[in-house]
Amino acid sequence: MKIIRATEQNRDGIKTILQENKLPSEDLPSSLNDFYLVPDGGKIIAVIGLERYGHYGLLRSMAVDADHRNKHLAEELVKFLEEEAGFSGVQVIYLLTETADKYFAKKGYHAIKREQVPEQIKSSSEFNHVCPASAVVMKKEIFSQQTTKGITTHANQEI
Repeated sequence: MKIIRATEQNRDGIKTILQENKLPSEDLPSSLNDFYLVPDGGKIIAVIGLERYGHYGLLRSMAVDADHRNKHLAEELVKFLEEEAGFSGVQVIYLLTETADKYFAKKGYHAIKREQVPEQIKSSSEFNHVCPASAVVMKKEIFSQQTTKGITTHANQEI
């Protein structure tokens, strides 16, 4: 399995897998620089994305194709995204979920109240109008791995 950085050419494929998983797709950011995917042939079988707000990140758009579940793709994508975020200076990752709170709790995220979310994250379309008020808000502090010599990255890594 190989995780690669998404490009604009992947936008339609990302929208497709998100829609198949009943996740928002209409508000994808204009840049997909912080989206990562697992391709299989010409199809995207898993995707995850991050929206950046200073030292905060908003994890969004994690989906795995139904035929490829239970193969640890989501686990590897979350780990990969957290490492990439840490390398680039993100210190805290937030997310909103209606169905995966137990999954993310196992990954070190904990539920918080909406009032505890920084204003930068509250201003996102995901927080403002895409996810319903009933969505669980979760948070995880991550170890920042940014170096003084620049940002290390491992996109296109085989795992």
